[in-house]
Amino acid sequence: MIAFVRVVSVKPGKTAAAMAFAKDISAYIKTVYGVDLEVLRPIGGNPQRVAWSGRYANLADFEAFNGKLLGDAKYWEKVNTAAEYFVAGSFFDSIWQTV
Repeated sequence: MIAFVRVVSVKPGKTAAAMAFAKDISAYIKTVYGVDLEVLRPIGGNPQRVAWSGRYANLADFEAFNGKLLGDAKYWEKVNTAAEYFVAGSFFDSIWQTV
């Protein structure tokens, strides 16, 4: 099993809008691709962050999903409208293998 986690920093004063976007984009991905992405927020450390976490059977499934997403114009439209909520360059992705 592969776990993918994306963490991004939220601009000051944009937490509510960023969380609303995080939930909206997760719902879009569930509806269009059938992929469950959890929306996460920290309860310790820097509170100005949001994360998404998803699980895939293997790297091939993750790569196939990611390829579809990269070509999805509606997804990118949604992402680009939310750029004002996040700190540019603060995205951090990690891919984990469950044991």
